[in-house]
Amino acid sequence: MKRRSSPVAAASMAMAALLLTACGSGDDKSADNDKIVGTGQAAKTPKESASASGAPAEDKPDGVDVSLPGDMDLAFDWEKPKDKSEAAAMDDAANYLRAIYRGVDKRSTEETAVTIYSTGDGLHYAQVQINEWIKGGWTATGTLRHYDATTRSAPNGKSVEVAFCADSGKFHGREIKTNKILKTEPSIADFDYFKIVMTRFPTGTDLWQASKVFVETKAEKCR
Repeated sequence: MKRRSSPVAAASMAMAALLLTACGSGDDKSADNDKIVGTGQAAKTPKESASASGAPAEDKPDGVDVSLPGDMDLAFDWEKPKDKSEAAAMDDAANYLRAIYRGVDKRSTEETAVTIYSTGDGLHYAQVQINEWIKGGWTATGTLRHYDATTRSAPNGKSVEVAFCADSGKFHGREIKTNKILKTEPSIADFDYFKIVMTRFPTGTDLWQASKVFVETKAEKCR
């Protein structure tokens, strides 16, 4: 799901970058303008490996279905932190990403997983991402790899920043009407660096929701 800071371009370019990225300035910015992973295009508004912390697609964490079709793989090549809260926040950051692509697959921003694993700006970001896929007439196929993850807790213990790299070089958009897979040449545009602020759900101890999404596109440090 790559997202870029400019409007969605030609369809052949769009699906090259449908990652959860925002601004291409190199600065960490909130996802007002969202790059569409796998398309090489941006929203108009506001790598395969074993998964260490991500639940298998058939599982239902928190009783919520985040399963994806067989040809859409989100790989999480990262290790869980020792801190229990940070580990739980990392798990739900992965579920947040799965929820977005489940929304893409189901063609809906109202998927239960989306509303469970996000809130505030995080929910807005997810809905913008999903809507751009829907408007483009695309779904996704291939493997979107997430790696080099770190976590950092807020002093009050109520939020955790989960930062990581994403490689969408093997993750592509597919036109729903024609089944045509939209590919682009490998480039630095395949790499993005994310910071997702996960906030503890007020009435529970285990559920964490994405409340902010910051993205650095064309992230050289992730190459």
